[in-house]
Amino acid sequence: MIAVVGATGTGKSDLGIALAERLRASGRPAEIVNADAMQLYRGMDIGTAKLTVAERRGVPHHQLDVLDVTDEASVAAYQRDARAEIDAIHGRGGVAILVGGSGLYVSAVLFDLAFPGTDPELRAQLEREHDELGPGILLERLRALDPTAAATIDARNPRRLIRALEIASRSEVVTPSLPSAPRAWRPARILHLHRERQQLIAGLHERAARMFAAGLVDEVDALREQGLERGRTARAAIGYSQALEVLRGESTVAQAVEATGIATRKYARRQVSWFRRYADAEVLDVTGADRTALTETARRIVP
Repeated sequence: MIAVVGATGTGKSDLGIALAERLRASGRPAEIVNADAMQLYRGMDIGTAKLTVAERRGVPHHQLDVLDVTDEASVAAYQRDARAEIDAIHGRGGVAILVGGSGLYVSAVLFDLAFPGTDPELRAQLEREHDELGPGILLERLRALDPTAAATIDARNPRRLIRALEIASRSEVVTPSLPSAPRAWRPARILHLHRERQQLIAGLHERAARMFAAGLVDEVDALREQGLERGRTARAAIGYSQALEVLRGESTVAQAVEATGIATRKYARRQVSWFRRYADAEVLDVTGADRTALTETARRIVP
């Protein structure tokens, strides 16, 4: 198994395709398994930079377009399904290439991480309490049950706060975090793409502008009809929440582009921090690399 990881805007998808094509040319069939949480959603294409069918160049892709926008993404369900896909690829004699930047989702596949189940009744109760009492009460309760989780949680994010308290309130408490020395699920070659910070930051703002110019607001408008605003996970995606503000008249497109760029930069910093902990990863400096250069990188990796 090969894993291509890194921050948004480092060229993971292009390298994944190039690697798959090199492997196929050498007689080893390769298939890609998506590890971007937002690319799991059908119809969320522009804002997630999802490769089109043509751009996939005949390489089979898995874990794309498997959820409706009203569904809540679950890392535990993803772990189960992505690993099943990988086992099936290996069973066909192929090479699985895991590609994505959602740190916890990537780690859920690569390492032996356990995730607690959900309790719908408890979740509903906590949601009511959050609406009626606010986040402060829930945060205090979390501090009493799991001080470590409380110290790192973003209390301004209701979904994460409620989920953390749901986990802490159950007897089989398992904190979904990356251990200092995680144990591998399967042997894997991990390629961590690194782009120099200044170039990465500049590229992320340009990326946000391109997405809105490419019709992100229209995409989100169509997804509203499918229930996007009812979906807890999908509606909060970077770019999508900003486009919803445009549609509601709460923001201009220019303001949405700026807000999306800022949110993406903050997310990229978290990604860099997460993947830096992959001690066994090969760090590939892709500063200045375009699609052609990434293809040459694939040639070096798969001679």
